Amino acid sequence: MNIVSYRPSPEEYSYTFGGRAAVGKLRPGTILELFTEDCFAGRVKSVDDLPSQVCEFPYLNPVTGPFHVEGAEPGDTLALHFVSITPARDHAWSSTFPLFGALTGTHTTATLQPPLEERVWRYDLDLDRQVARYQARNGDFTVALPMDPMHGTVGVAPAAGEARMTITPDAHGGNMDTTELRAGVTVYLGVNVEGGLFAVGDGHARQGEGEVCGTALECAMNTVVAVELIKGVPTPWPRLEDDDHLMSTGSARPLEDAYRISQHDLVTWTCELTGLDTLDAYQLVSQAGQAPVGNVCDTNYTMVAKVAKRYLGGGGDVYEGAHARLRRLASEYTGP
Repeated sequence: MNIVSYRPSPEEYSYTFGGRAAVGKLRPGTILELFTEDCFAGRVKSVDDLPSQVCEFPYLNPVTGPFHVEGAEPGDTLALHFVSITPARDHAWSSTFPLFGALTGTHTTATLQPPLEERVWRYDLDLDRQVARYQARNGDFTVALPMDPMHGTVGVAPAAGEARMTITPDAHGGNMDTTELRAGVTVYLGVNVEGGLFAVGDGHARQGEGEVCGTALECAMNTVVAVELIKGVPTPWPRLEDDDHLMSTGSARPLEDAYRISQHDLVTWTCELTGLDTLDAYQLVSQAGQAPVGNVCDTNYTMVAKVAKRYLGGGGDVYEGAHARLRRLASEYTGP
């Protein structure tokens, strides 16, 4: 088993997908042990540290990478299986922003209301019990929330030589903020440039669907990823697979178009997997599918279309069985 460990220094964080040289090369079949910093680049250290004062735009949402996968070429697909996602600290941060979030005016949705107050919350994480402690800033209300660690941001270099800010989700991946991207899940990303150049970041101890206020329980992560390459198989939009479901994503504005992209991809994928014609697949997904919300705050919004494999007959085996193969590889990994 080939195991590679990488912990970046602050100077090595990346803030774009594309436009940056690889930090290392990996062979398909590698287990990659990563450290990722939180979306504030580690600069929020107390509830008095307002992000607008301690963070520097555009240096938000850092990712670890990019990594060059040997043999990856445009038209291929990278399969990244998240073996484990573990908070690296015993606390996480969340905040409201004056001009960011789903329930406030923004620079693109201009209103005459005063901006929201900028406020920071600290969440203490009990890693043994897997709970996060919510504490109201105004009052004594407190409640334990179950942790569900995931990564908000994963992607590859975009096509056509573009460099995109890590906060922007699109066909290359990026800041999709779907709660489905947890340990045990394989994400499939279409390769646009030689080596793929994938990167990972934006760890969340938990997040509600939509990431309504614009931030989740933001925390640094120790993450383990198994890397595979599927040659000659393209992937139009990021797709996810767990043991029981297939998922398609779509990112756009308005939210309806993100929904349409994800549903369109799942319907056409279902056609390929089952041999159904378009309308039969459309009907099946319409009645058997789910639609978890990714984010409704970023420069693009993200939706997920999800269907249980058991409804696809024998069509649930995708990408040459990559998920099952990576699950077996993960089971052989004994940890750092």
